[in-house]
Amino acid sequence: IIPRGDTVLQRNDHVYFITQKENIDAIVNIFGKKKKTIEKIMIIGGTGLSFETAKILESTYRLTLIEKEKTICKRFAEQLNNTTIIHGDPSNIDLLREEGLEMMDAFLALTPNSEINIITSLTAKKNNVYKTIAQVENSEYIHISQDIGVDTLINQKLIAANNVFRFVRKGQIKAITSLHGVDAEIIEFELTKNNRITKKPLREIRFPEKALIGGVIRGEESIIPDGNFQLQLNDKVIVFVLPESIGKVEKMFR
Repeated sequence: IIPRGDTVLQRNDHVYFITQKENIDAIVNIFGKKKKTIEKIMIIGGTGLSFETAKILESTYRLTLIEKEKTICKRFAEQLNNTTIIHGDPSNIDLLREEGLEMMDAFLALTPNSEINIITSLTAKKNNVYKTIAQVENSEYIHISQDIGVDTLINQKLIAANNVFRFVRKGQIKAITSLHGVDAEIIEFELTKNNRITKKPLREIRFPEKALIGGVIRGEESIIPDGNFQLQLNDKVIVFVLPESIGKVEKMFR
């Protein structure tokens, strides 16, 4: 749903907000959520993705990485400077608990096996781990991700496809992403020439009903526009759009 002023939120809705950074805490408070500081993270799997993730995160967080292949553990131990490497089966729930699963703030399941990743993430959630992320190969899992209890599912094929779409779609597209489990996209367009959408305030533009301009980046400034806002040349425009309106939106930014 692209919400309008008369949209009424219902129980079990998943709501996506766009906000300036300084207002994140206020939004979290409105919904009665508590902000959690992430300090300790457990990663399972000895894949290339696991290694690159640990390499990026280990300078900021306390990492524990579990992998069943001894040679991979040895290589990771040699190349990672501040990550605890555990040789063991990542699918062994008892092992995960022994290595402090209940004390973790986040759990990243990055093994090559989608089912193991989902099951262990659900187990982490049951053990009160605040944030769970699972890599899945089957894109069908993405569409049920909102219901199975894992916070975030990632699919490398979809991530690659989103990057490819940048080049095959019309208009000056800077970035594109899909919302997991939702038939909608977030597209960032760059206005490289003056056209009809720069001539009038947003309220006077016949923008598709199934699309919404959520934000504008103008130079170093990030803006959440209202109906009186007028787009300018070189603005980066972030649009939420449902599939049936993608063509219309692309045409407007061409």
